[in-house]
Amino acid sequence: MITVTSPTQARERGHPLELIPLFRRWPPSLARDLLYTAIWSSMLGLGLTVLQKLFGREMSFWRLLFATLVISNLIGFMIHGALRLLDRYLSRENMRLFRGSQIVAITMASVIGIPFGNALVAGSDPLRFYQYSATVIFLLAFGLMTAVLMVLLLSAGERRMRRAAEAARQQEQIAAAGRLVAEARLRALQAQIEPHFLYNTLANVVSLIDSQPAKARRMLERFIDYLRASLSASRAEHASLQGEMDLAGAYLDVLGVRLEGRLRWRFELDPALGALPIAPMLLQPLVENAIMHGIEPKLEGGEIVVRAQLDDGVLCIEVCDSGLGLRTAPPRPGGGVGLSNLRERLRQLYGAGAQLQLIENPAGGVTSRLLLPLLVPSSTIHAP
Repeated sequence: MITVTSPTQARERGHPLELIPLFRRWPPSLARDLLYTAIWSSMLGLGLTVLQKLFGREMSFWRLLFATLVISNLIGFMIHGALRLLDRYLSRENMRLFRGSQIVAITMASVIGIPFGNALVAGSDPLRFYQYSATVIFLLAFGLMTAVLMVLLLSAGERRMRRAAEAARQQEQIAAAGRLVAEARLRALQAQIEPHFLYNTLANVVSLIDSQPAKARRMLERFIDYLRASLSASRAEHASLQGEMDLAGAYLDVLGVRLEGRLRWRFELDPALGALPIAPMLLQPLVENAIMHGIEPKLEGGEIVVRAQLDDGVLCIEVCDSGLGLRTAPPRPGGGVGLSNLRERLRQLYGAGAQLQLIENPAGGVTSRLLLPLLVPSSTIHAP
């Protein structure tokens, strides 16, 4: 029954019944608005019938109800059509003119609808209502009162829709800001990871050039592979599980040259899971943390196992090391990016659906477990 238009946005249609939350469940459409108009007009007709009986109308309740429903629905659908025409052909740039036109249209619908509704019910001549000035004044007064009440309801509905649209825009802005924060944290993580790793690697290469040139060459080649993978990851908006595994593998290749036999690693990944999308730079901090706080401080070194599997629609990524285990240790200069930082990124990216767990292994070392909600339909992926 109501058409709400914003000059700068797409047209939206509302209805007085939408002031009641129950009737906001269904999206606006012509069929819905026609049904709502019938419900609205019938509710008004029932109310007017009760009022007439309270004031002593002698006609039987059901006969009076039938007559009032016919007249009320006739007026309601006339108003429905008039408001749609106004909304379509009259600009809202001059809101006073638009509201005035609505009042005139609703008033005229009442002035015409009451006589013709009575004619439908009683079979009388509708023009006889206009033969008496007192009747015409009554029709105009009733129509004007109806128009003012309808315009007030229209205005209330439009204000509610504007507030809802503004709230939706704010939510969208908040979500966009959250994505920007998550991206900024990603860049901060990369900035934390790469400099100290870069300096340490280049320092090792320089120290090996004279004494062990073949080892220096191999370390530099692995480092170039890592930089290539890291650059590709930093430019991509999205990452795949296989891509994150490749980046972690290139990182471990470089450290493997430096630590030699003290570092061993292996990956356990079903090829069917490699294309799963995940946020970039989630695996790298876990691998670095395992090296820096588990394997490297341990005299004899140890092994790192990186595995991934699906479990009830949740992607489980584990980084297991056989290092020193959970312990209190002073922070190392340039070491680690902070698991708290990673947890905050998970919250920004996945909400409450993601978890980071640290589990001490019975045989020594730590398992860092990352639980991520699956971002693709599970029917396309088969768990190993």
